[in-house]
Amino acid sequence: MTANSTDAERIYRLWDEALGNKNLEAALALYAPDASIESPLVQHLMQTRDGIVRGRDTLREFITRVFRTNPPQRRRFKQGFFSDGRVLTWEYPRQSPDGDQMDLVEIMEIENGLIQRHRVYWGWYALNVLRES
Repeated sequence: MTANSTDAERIYRLWDEALGNKNLEAALALYAPDASIESPLVQHLMQTRDGIVRGRDTLREFITRVFRTNPPQRRRFKQGFFSDGRVLTWEYPRQSPDGDQMDLVEIMEIENGLIQRHRVYWGWYALNVLRES
């Protein structure tokens, strides 16, 4: 396993722990100082036209809002990840053992052991949850 593959596995595990524990500092520690997150949730929570946040200060504000507003349909069931050592990808499928959950695909580009670019793609079920909130 290359160092990059190790970084991808480490980030996959630590991001899930930070999300589950709503640990802002642990989540932020995974991102490069000039990292970005792109998601429909950015527009919704930050009340902006742009769906992208850039830089640690804005990431801090966005992730704080994410942790504060997690709906009950936002679960963390997934079945592994795919990575070439530079790009890390996994899915939260709509159907989970505990019922429907928000269907999302996470893609993270990793550079120097940190997330440089993070994109979250939403399925129809997750978008309906967002619209109803």
